[in-house]
Amino acid sequence: MVVTSPEPWPEALAGTPAIAVIDQAIGRRRLSHSLLLTGSDHGSLEAVACGIVDRLLNVPESSARFPASQHPDCFSLRPAGKMRQISADATRNLISKVQVSATVAPRKVAILYEADRMNLAASNIFLKTLEEPPANTTLLLLTTRPYALLPTIRSRVLHFRFPFAAAPVAADGWSAWLTDYRAWLERLVGGVADKRAAADSVFSLYGLVARFGAVLDFATGEEWKRQKAALSPELSEDEQVAIETGIANGLRSRLFAEVAAATRTFAWPSLRTGDEVTRRALVASIDRLEHAVGLLRVNLNESAALEHFLLASLRLWTRR
Repeated sequence: MVVTSPEPWPEALAGTPAIAVIDQAIGRRRLSHSLLLTGSDHGSLEAVACGIVDRLLNVPESSARFPASQHPDCFSLRPAGKMRQISADATRNLISKVQVSATVAPRKVAILYEADRMNLAASNIFLKTLEEPPANTTLLLLTTRPYALLPTIRSRVLHFRFPFAAAPVAADGWSAWLTDYRAWLERLVGGVADKRAAADSVFSLYGLVARFGAVLDFATGEEWKRQKAALSPELSEDEQVAIETGIANGLRSRLFAEVAAATRTFAWPSLRTGDEVTRRALVASIDRLEHAVGLLRVNLNESAALEHFLLASLRLWTRR
């Protein structure tokens, strides 16, 4: 097989200590049989996993070259259905695949996307595989919530944590949303002098909530179209539903992260002058935002979470 240059690492992660260690271990053929890739962005973790797959499977000894996502010796396990769970049966199915000899490359790779979504039965089944890993097989576990995994699983894998590497969200309407959000904060800080101004602030609040949902839906649709074209046609409908839901959840987290950044940017000029009122408002506001984002993990609707945060902001930033 003619070997071309390996798939590039994510630009924002290239040269980081974690990537350097992985690259060196692959080059020396000393990479651990089980890796836990963690970070705050699923997309970045998936890109790192693809880079590892490409370097492990598209080697001179291979009889053919395939894109990482379509390689016949790369097997994946994803959450399925709207509940986005990884079941015991799906885990057994993955294990049975990696027990078979590789067909093209000298080894195999198995990727567990959102490994924290394994239920208890699935986790215990997978734990046995970690205790007795198949020969010539590398297991990659991807998660943004490593401590949701069983401690016994975490103790049997080599950990790599990656910084956030996703580009700013470029969805239609999002830049305008952030501009209007900052303008809304400016009006609050300027003071709500009468009932009409108070009503305008409340109406603007609910306008921001509605537009946030529209931006998220549009961005999810566009990203799903892009990713769907690159997915294996063998994915079940349940797996596709789970992937689309995961895309929405990932984008939602990125949007809320940008709301936090916009809030800090808004407060920064006043903080530089030692404004104690602004400092207290910013700390309390970010605390409320983190609380709202935490509620999303127990299935609170994003519109309700944003409304909760903005209503708190209405009280925290208003100066009389």
